[in-house]
Amino acid sequence: MLNKKGQALVEFIIILPVLIMLFFGAIDFGRIILRQNELENLTGNIVDLYQEGKTYEELEKILKENNENNTLKVTNKDNKYIEFSLESKINFITPGLSKILGEPYYAKITRVIYYE
Repeated sequence: MLNKKGQALVEFIIILPVLIMLFFGAIDFGRIILRQNELENLTGNIVDLYQEGKTYEELEKILKENNENNTLKVTNKDNKYIEFSLESKINFITPGLSKILGEPYYAKITRVIYYE
C-alpha cells in the first residue's frame, strides 16, 4: 500500500520552487511596469518645467528629490529638437531573472520636443 499523503508532500516540494519563482517574477515585472509608468509621468513633468524656463540644474534637483536612482540626459539635436531621457535602475528580487534581463535593469523613457 502506498502512502498518498507522502506522495502529495513530495509532489508539493517538487513544485514549490517553481511556484515561488513565478510569484517573485510577477512581482519584479510589476515593479518594472510601475517604474516605467512613474518615469513617464516624471518625464512629462520635467518637460513642462523646462518649457516654463527652469534650468538643467533645477531640473536635476527636482529629479533627485523624487528618486536618487534617476538619471536625466538632455540632448539638443540639430538645434531643432531637444531629447529628454530619464533612466532609473531596478534591482531584481527573483533569482535568475537578472541573467535574462541583465543586472541591474534600466528602465528608460525618452521624450523629444520641438525646440523653439
